[in-house]
Amino acid sequence: MSQGVYFDDVAVGMDIPAVSKGPLTTAHVVRWSAAMENWAPIHYDWRYATEHDGLPDVLVNGSWKQHVMMQALADWAGDTGWLWKMKFQYRGMTVPGDTVTAWARVIGASERGAFGVCDLDIGLRDQKGVETSPGTASVVLPRRGGPSVPYPFDPQLLA
Repeated sequence: MSQGVYFDDVAVGMDIPAVSKGPLTTAHVVRWSAAMENWAPIHYDWRYATEHDGLPDVLVNGSWKQHVMMQALADWAGDTGWLWKMKFQYRGMTVPGDTVTAWARVIGASERGAFGVCDLDIGLRDQKGVETSPGTASVVLPRRGGPSVPYPFDPQLLA
């Protein structure tokens, strides 16, 4: 990580740098499933996924999608910011061969105590531009000349 953005430099409507991953392979899906100890056969058994569950292929884990979105937000916030809240929905399947892009756009910015809070629309799009995981997030950023957001972050500091 590195120094992130200052709250003073953020404007409503600004896009944060996107993070893209892929094209994904079955090996990516299986390795993530193993690392997470998620043994649901839809993540590693092609025959089960396609014949038993009627899916188009094995599916990328939701936790992996969450990781990509968190990476985009954490990279933007840098070492001095803090990803405070994030929520999203799984609305589309991601399968081997797909490339996904995590994106975010600032939809609100408010000064709160010594820090600034940026509210964002976030999501994950596939290579066809289909939104598969829309959501929202809030990132706490330092103000220029102010303190870094402390670790661990205490939301009471925003009062």
